[in-house]
Amino acid sequence: MAEREPFRWPVRVYWEDTDAGGVVYHASYLRFLERARSEWLRALGVNQMAYKESTGLAFLVREMQLDFLRAALLDDELSVTVTVKERRAASILFAQTIDRTDGACLVRAGVRVACVDTRRMRAVAMPADLFSESSS
Repeated sequence: MAEREPFRWPVRVYWEDTDAGGVVYHASYLRFLERARSEWLRALGVNQMAYKESTGLAFLVREMQLDFLRAALLDDELSVTVTVKERRAASILFAQTIDRTDGACLVRAGVRVACVDTRRMRAVAMPADLFSESSS
């Protein structure tokens, strides 16, 4: 059940994202990936805080694989993609990239996110109606 076209979220690199040399610090890429997944959910009509409050469910990163290919620099304009590669009962595997607007791929990531009951902190099945048919 993979999406046809990847969801894209624009990012600009600011001072706070870089080290003293103006190169994006490796942990900043994690924030870029997270923001894109959050915006993907928002685009599907899922407000994560409202969802958590009404259901007691949240999405937590279970596993992540990163391949750093090239560095981003201060003021670079980036595009972060989100593509659903696999859906299981209690998790989703995403393929994500961070590209510079000139087309250079900087980071490739595989991210598995689990649906978790926040009261018990245990993985649970995602409700069947969570995502619209247009997202699959």
